[in-house]
Amino acid sequence: MAMKGDDILALLRAEFPDAEIELVDLAGDNNHWKAVISSRAFVGLNRVKQHQLVYAALKGKMDGANGELHALALETKVPDVSSP
Repeated sequence: MAMKGDDILALLRAEFPDAEIELVDLAGDNNHWKAVISSRAFVGLNRVKQHQLVYAALKGKMDGANGELHALALETKVPDVSSP
C-alpha cells in the first residue's frame, strides 16, 4: 500500500514544525519518495542522527515488508543559523 505525500508531510511537519520540507515523488507512484528537510532540530547532530530523527517521526510507517512507505531518500540539513 502506497503512502500519500500529504500524509508523509503531516508526520514530518508535526515533528519538525520549523522545517522547510520538500517532498518529491521520484517514480510518480506514491511509493518512492525523496524528502529534503532543513530544520534547526538537526543542529549539532551528524547525518545518521538526523536521519534517525526523521525515521522516528514517520512512526513505523517504513517498518517491515508491509510498511506503508516503501522507499524514502533523505537529504537533511541545518538551516543557516544566522538567519532570523
